[in-house]
Amino acid sequence: MTSPDDETVNMRDADGSRSRAAGRGFRPSRRLFIGCALCASVAAVGGLGVTLFSSHTAEPPPQPQSPAPVRIITADEQTIRDNRATELDVFRFERNPSVLVLDFASLGRQGAMLNRVAAMIEKNGQPHDRALDATALDQAIRAGGDTPETFYYGHDYGALELGRFFDAMQRQNLPLTSNEAWLHTLLVQEHGLPSNGTGLGLISVPAVAGDVTMDMRATILHHELSHGEFFTNTAYRSWSHAFWDRVLDAPARAAFRAFLVTQNYDPALEDLLVNETQAYLMFTPNRSFFRPDLVGMTETTVADLRQRFRDGMPQGWLRDQAIVDHA
Repeated sequence: MTSPDDETVNMRDADGSRSRAAGRGFRPSRRLFIGCALCASVAAVGGLGVTLFSSHTAEPPPQPQSPAPVRIITADEQTIRDNRATELDVFRFERNPSVLVLDFASLGRQGAMLNRVAAMIEKNGQPHDRALDATALDQAIRAGGDTPETFYYGHDYGALELGRFFDAMQRQNLPLTSNEAWLHTLLVQEHGLPSNGTGLGLISVPAVAGDVTMDMRATILHHELSHGEFFTNTAYRSWSHAFWDRVLDAPARAAFRAFLVTQNYDPALEDLLVNETQAYLMFTPNRSFFRPDLVGMTETTVADLRQRFRDGMPQGWLRDQAIVDHA
């Protein structure tokens, strides 16, 4: 996909350099945030500017143009995984068309669009009723020892959460960055900001570069796709909550809560905890990123929980992808 013009959607890293996928975030050793050039037919993302007219003409005064439609390609998981974005590619997930996948060429480009959303929606220690201004966001990132590139390695949001963010920005009279304005354009185009907060899931996946290997990218994508289903499939979301409330006992819920705190998720946001629990337990097969001892459980206990979760899942593509151990 051809990149947007710099004055409309600036997709370069803040310092103009190549992003590095290091530090905190989704990686084996510490916090594990799980958070395309598919073909030549992917067209450019349209600009957000205005048309300028020569002063000597009798043309009407310049009027803002409607942003050009964002081009989206429908693809399966393997195609998305194997893609190599040069700027930013947007996919519609074939198995669930309500899930959009943003495939960024670098963590810097990803962070420039989504870090402020992440801080408001799910980051522990940050306000969830208001958006941060640019200075406060930078302070929040640096306070945790992160950089804009490593704040998150994968993102996932539902329409309700995204609507809350853009409402807060408007209420607080904070200007959108060009990247955030592009995201808003995409969501409006896809009817992804309905008043009832249903109908769309947005996830992201980082490019293979620096510390991000192909295996890591594949793991993040698989994990994030389950979040997309959680946001868009009412039956699956209901079962995930039922599993948390009725299948997991109090010690098990406490164990997952404690694990997710180590990933810097806010433990007071129960819907977030339910969503992350289903994704880590059932759709993060790489043991470098999740394994039973990280929640203080035995292999047998986790295998039993996985089987019970799958048994209660609604029929559909995601059920076929669930991890089932035969311990």
